[in-house]
Amino acid sequence: MRDNEYYKKLGFKCGLEIHQRLATRQKLFCSCSAEITGDEVIAQVSRRQRAVAGELGAMDRSTSFESSRKRKFIYNIFRNTSCLVDIDEEPPHKVNRDAIDTALRFASAFGSKVPDEIEPMRKEVVDGSDTTAFQRSMMVAYDGKIEVNGRHIPITSIFLEEESSGIDSSSNDSVVYNIDRQGIPLIEIDTDPSISTPQEAKEVALKIGLILRLTGRKDGNTIASGVQRGIGTIRQDVNVSIAGGTRVEVKGLQEIGSVDLLIENEVERQIRLIEIKKELVARQAKVDGSSVDLSKILGSVSGNIIGDTLSKGGIVLGSRLQGFAGMLGMEISQDRRLGSEISDYAKMAGVKGIIHSDEDLGKYGIGDSEIRMIRSELGVNDLDSFILIAADKDACTMAMSFALDRARMALTEVPPETRAVSDSKKGTTRFMRPLPGGSRMYPETDSEPILISRQYYDGIQKQTVYMEDRLAAIRKEISNQQLAEQMAYSVRLPLYEYITSNVSGINIVVAATLLEKIKELERSGISVDIDKDVMVHLFKAYAAGEITKAAIGEVMKNSPKSINDTDRIISEKSLARISGERLKELILKEKKASKGDLAKELMSKYRLNVDGDEFNVILGDMK
Repeated sequence: MRDNEYYKKLGFKCGLEIHQRLATRQKLFCSCSAEITGDEVIAQVSRRQRAVAGELGAMDRSTSFESSRKRKFIYNIFRNTSCLVDIDEEPPHKVNRDAIDTALRFASAFGSKVPDEIEPMRKEVVDGSDTTAFQRSMMVAYDGKIEVNGRHIPITSIFLEEESSGIDSSSNDSVVYNIDRQGIPLIEIDTDPSISTPQEAKEVALKIGLILRLTGRKDGNTIASGVQRGIGTIRQDVNVSIAGGTRVEVKGLQEIGSVDLLIENEVERQIRLIEIKKELVARQAKVDGSSVDLSKILGSVSGNIIGDTLSKGGIVLGSRLQGFAGMLGMEISQDRRLGSEISDYAKMAGVKGIIHSDEDLGKYGIGDSEIRMIRSELGVNDLDSFILIAADKDACTMAMSFALDRARMALTEVPPETRAVSDSKKGTTRFMRPLPGGSRMYPETDSEPILISRQYYDGIQKQTVYMEDRLAAIRKEISNQQLAEQMAYSVRLPLYEYITSNVSGINIVVAATLLEKIKELERSGISVDIDKDVMVHLFKAYAAGEITKAAIGEVMKNSPKSINDTDRIISEKSLARISGERLKELILKEKKASKGDLAKELMSKYRLNVDGDEFNVILGDMK
């Protein structure tokens, strides 16, 4: 692990954007359910995007890039979880006040300032994930902070916005989205770029996640969480740069444990790209942007991408990269080379990628004679490289344009990009689109400003249960500190609090069951999905001495559907606890019959019915 001084010398800068869905009943600007239920698809609409200027008249580079791809976007419409607002056929309804209140609670948790007037805005979305081609977003707070290891990391802004649609399927020229997810309230927490190391970024992400999970409000005997839980409900975007590099945004990381690896690899990627740039400049490398149709030269190639493309009427274009010999094959991160970066750009036109002269061309069916003819046709010498693209004419032409643009960038800069996680375990990423600028924001004219008085915000703060208080309570209730820490981060925390608010004195047993026993059952292939009130009944039976701790797992294994079903399982499986005088009688009976270790024999036979501690006490008294 490299230290702070290493990253300081690099001019390392890093900031986080944490996106978390809120646990509201309705969406942000309509009354549709905010739960993704796998509802029935009743219709589809399709759209294409066209780039338009932003509020100040400038065209955003990411918008122009996406528009040039000419993709078609298809949206699945659902019966109960989507409506005319979602497909932009009806103006937005009044903003969800519950979502506003939840966002203000988080603003208070981060010590942020709240504006007197919250202004809904439109933010252009270029990947088609919003039917409107924009996302409604509003800044609800600013100028907060978070403390990690004695350092204060500024929270520059907190936004409340609409969640985007989820991808159902995609191909080169179209994407199908499910809009049941679109419009669910989403909070975005932004730090400034003062995070000093990848490890600190991970710690900041974990701390923000903990605050989001543990900040809530009193709801009867329990604490109502402000956020949804489960896979896909939280994701992190990471902004990284080093001196001589540029800001790169990596989007959509769902595994916080991989944040540091992802950042380390992005830093190494930028270091390598800077080194490549210096070498190319020293070689006086050039990219003239011209390309040549090599279809006739490669007409005898069969199979693979080239033969298949030509047999279907496509073409093969080639272009010389002056001074690039050996550079396209240079590794910039694990399993990634400069050629991979250029190929990513080409793929945006719907092609399968590029073929370049630094790789084994024989695997594409290109022999030595074809290579000589290609080099001659393109004017390639020993210091040069070349790239080939095979596809139908329009896609091939567009792909070559994108590829040459990226090759040209290698001479001058680390390109400012939005990248996606390609493998979280390896920490690798791939190009998505150029990094967007400020030209994609403009006012939302269909929604009125939201006034927030000092008195209103004070009321929100008084209702808020803060992370520090909730964490202290968990640690106090669960005497095992390791279990307490695990419970604080667990998705089952709300269930733990519901059970322990209805059954007292068994907090550590509840925690151990939810964290350890359920995991054990799931690893053995048993899915545990039991209603919370049924769980309360089960733990009440344990607290009343009707069953043992070991029997809890046995009941759960049989997935009771109701309170009566729980009692039936206990009866049919003979799980009732044996204690007191009955246990004494059982010990005496087994003692007379035992020829070996009494404790081992009895507990093996009655492990689900006898509490081990009680057994040892009675056995000790009898001696």
